[in-house]
Amino acid sequence: MDTGRSSQLTERVRRMPASSNSGILPLEVLFDVLVRLPAKELCRLRIVCQPWQSLTSDPLFMKTHVARHRETFFLASFKDDETHIHIMDFAGNVIKQIGIPAGHKVLCTRLDLVCVATNKNSCHVLNPVTGDVYNLPKSPAEEHTYHVNLRKPFTSFAFGHVASTGEYKVLRMFNRPGFTDLGIPQLCEVITVKGGTGQARWRGKQSREFFVECQKANSGVVVNGVVYFLIDSVYDSMIIGGDGAGIHPDFICSFDLEVEEWREDIQGPISRNFVYDMDFPDEYIAIWDQLSLAELKGYLVLVYHQSYRSSTIDLWYLIDYETRTWIKQYSIQIESFVPVRECKVKPLLVLDDGRIVVWLGSTGLLLIYDPRTSTFAEVEMRRLSEVGLYTGSVLSL
Repeated sequence: MDTGRSSQLTERVRRMPASSNSGILPLEVLFDVLVRLPAKELCRLRIVCQPWQSLTSDPLFMKTHVARHRETFFLASFKDDETHIHIMDFAGNVIKQIGIPAGHKVLCTRLDLVCVATNKNSCHVLNPVTGDVYNLPKSPAEEHTYHVNLRKPFTSFAFGHVASTGEYKVLRMFNRPGFTDLGIPQLCEVITVKGGTGQARWRGKQSREFFVECQKANSGVVVNGVVYFLIDSVYDSMIIGGDGAGIHPDFICSFDLEVEEWREDIQGPISRNFVYDMDFPDEYIAIWDQLSLAELKGYLVLVYHQSYRSSTIDLWYLIDYETRTWIKQYSIQIESFVPVRECKVKPLLVLDDGRIVVWLGSTGLLLIYDPRTSTFAEVEMRRLSEVGLYTGSVLSL
């Protein structure tokens, strides 16, 4: 450990008596030894003595440990307990339990903060380390105060981090007031999450001509500070002829949280390669319900869960936004692994050895798929109602 880093350790740690470390290792050497251990082992070693607890709780130690290990944990709520969320390791061990308001769902994020929301305009951001709860205001942006969309608000939220500024932002989308009111623009607002409640207000942003997918509550996927949505399924009856001609089920909209603007829409790879069969029109319409979005290894992924002629899950990676380049990285056969009625298949994470963690939303199962053997293994835990990923340091919990 260099002297520069040693000098950054807090006074509380540096002033530990030499005898408190049993006289075996200097503080600098102890730092370098302990920082190599995984978080689970360090949590156990903290009870050895007070100096070890002080050292492993030091902000510099925790920052160094997170940078070295890059551990990821599940952020889960269970079907039999929707008033708590749990930070868990991959073995199903609960590291911390956090209470949440009744009726709120965990947004599928990959951050060190937690966002829970309902589709009825309630959203909270939680800090698992400090216990702080940021209650976002329900009142709209000033310019939207008297808008018709707010009479019966049906909302969708997305929570993301802007790396360039370090800010956390929430995007709120209001659905149309009625199912057929397509002529009314969709309201869009952004708020910056600050260090407490009541310190920020929603900011109205550019409205969209076509509605994004708010029917599936909290369906936005955030990749590198950009929120992606699928086009709303209300257009499924208009794709062939009519006012909605040219709208495809894999039409993807994106909102840049840094500049707080909508980007140019993109077409996914499914409709490009799909041959419309007049004898099977429902097969094309059904694609709306077979598509979802995910984030894997820093890429936007379009998940195509085919169920008409084959039982497969294709994972298409958006390799380059500017050139609209998609590559099908995986095609997973699922006949004997996924229940027939399962309609919500979401890949969560690609492990270091290439295996893929997959959540089945309808049944609540968590599976790990091994592409080398084309097999699934079930993760033994209670049925999940929602699941995301937590990237913060468990040492600070």
